Amino acid sequence: MPLTTLPMADPGRPDLDSPLAFLRWLQRSQRRGQWLATLWGTVEMGAMAALPVALGLGIQAAVDHDTGGVWRAGALALLLTAVQATGSVLLHRQAVWNWITAAAQTRQLVARQASALGAGLSRRIATGEIVAVSSGDVEKIGWYVELVARVRAAVLVWLAVSLVVLVQQPLLGAAVLLGVPVLAVSVLPLLGPFERRYSEQRALGGKATELAADTVAGLRVLRGIGGEELFLERYRQASQQVRGAAVRTARVWSLMQAQQVLLPGLFVVGVTWYGVELAADGRIGVGELVAVYGATAFLAAPLRILGEAAHAWSVARVSAGRATRVLSLRRTADAGELTAELAAPGRSDLHDPVTGLTVRAGRLTAVVCADPEVADRLADRLGGHVPLAEGELPDPSARLGGIELDAVPLAEARAAVLVHDKEPVLLSGTLAELFEIPSSGRVGPAEAIAAAQAEDVLDALVDGSPEAGGDPMRARITERGRSLSGGQRQRLALARVLAADPPVLVLDEPTSAVDAHTESRIAASLRAIRAERTTVVLATSPLLLDQADTVVLIDGGRVTATGTHRELLHTAPHYRAVVTREDDQLVLEEKV
Repeated sequence: MPLTTLPMADPGRPDLDSPLAFLRWLQRSQRRGQWLATLWGTVEMGAMAALPVALGLGIQAAVDHDTGGVWRAGALALLLTAVQATGSVLLHRQAVWNWITAAAQTRQLVARQASALGAGLSRRIATGEIVAVSSGDVEKIGWYVELVARVRAAVLVWLAVSLVVLVQQPLLGAAVLLGVPVLAVSVLPLLGPFERRYSEQRALGGKATELAADTVAGLRVLRGIGGEELFLERYRQASQQVRGAAVRTARVWSLMQAQQVLLPGLFVVGVTWYGVELAADGRIGVGELVAVYGATAFLAAPLRILGEAAHAWSVARVSAGRATRVLSLRRTADAGELTAELAAPGRSDLHDPVTGLTVRAGRLTAVVCADPEVADRLADRLGGHVPLAEGELPDPSARLGGIELDAVPLAEARAAVLVHDKEPVLLSGTLAELFEIPSSGRVGPAEAIAAAQAEDVLDALVDGSPEAGGDPMRARITERGRSLSGGQRQRLALARVLAADPPVLVLDEPTSAVDAHTESRIAASLRAIRAERTTVVLATSPLLLDQADTVVLIDGGRVTATGTHRELLHTAPHYRAVVTREDDQLVLEEKV
């Protein structure tokens, strides 16, 4: 089967009703690969099972002094060996294809989900868990999907061997036919404890990964405050918990492995003992005894596959459960579309029914939230991409020109409203690549960089990139902008969204990492570069608030005051308390 080019053009729409449904869907999506693997597995194990027959015929021919029979048996053994080798190669090739395809398909689904939900994904599921699903879990899922075909082949060959032995020796055939299922079922009592311990191990592993990611992301800050040892101790404790869970899991798995060796071995010994008694009584020949022994010993191969399948099922069900949890997060159903007129800059008001906030078209509106979590949820709703867990009731959607953003295709919602997160990410690459984004073309990179007061960032990038030859646009940005300070990263990210020039721009604390002088210049430039564009700034900085056309205070989840910054300082005591960091009660007493 030709190898499919990865990534897939479309990974499909998975069945997320349950982990088992998801695994079945993956199998159905590669039907041809599954049946080819079953075919080659049957060929390989069928030739392996038939080889003892050829050996038995040869031995019997030697006992009977039949030279021609010996040559015929040798030729048959050679042919079966060649068939087995060919089947083994083709089976391995197809099994790897099935495994890689299932793993890649799952990884693409997770990546598509992360892209569709954006920053809201990490607010519902820990980053460490997402990383675990995208790495270790997809491998386990691919392993199980690949193994299903080999299990089918093992069962087919076991039935065929049982039928042949049953015809030749009914009692031995019955033992073979019934013994394998009994031995396979004997592993079931250990599956429950193994699955529970493996689930605990994966959960602890996800937390340790999340802690490691947080530590690496904040390494510069930790070094500044001398907190490396504290976080190192935390990670050491988390890793030891993972190690302990892995040891507990391995204990159960070792028992399962030992059982898969001991019980089939005892079964082969018992069948062989009975066959020797038949041969001693003259009821079967020596060659037939060898064939019966070989066929019985072969059954260890299907039993190993069944044991491997039990292990794979235990870990894959846990991994598939984690994957379906991520993939089940959703927006409300897409329907309708934004008209070009509504999505045009400065044409439509943006309204949030949850808080009562209305952002007038073409104006710079600042929003002050007493609760940071309210600000985070508001930013998500204004962008039209709030993820929903199964069974969760959604918040009412924000509306642009009266049209619900959650009810339009996500690509259209993002093209109309761009949300700039408070912790933006800079991907590695050149500065020119950073600005290779969809944009209106009205604002160039140089103008956006100037408005974000990021000229000094260009100097830092050039100094760190000798290969750029003094050209800032060829200077390289390291992974997540690690070589830059927090303020430099923030200003460079702000320049990127200003260059995009969306019809509606939502900025969440865009200047939290810069000094007051730089913040003042950014505020003035922001007002100028976003003229006649709709802009929302979620902030509590007086320098930004003073540049806004309208300032809105949200307290207790609802809009409680509206006006300019200077007006609200005199008329809204709680606004003054939030913005100036004064004690709210003192402000109220002063007003009285």
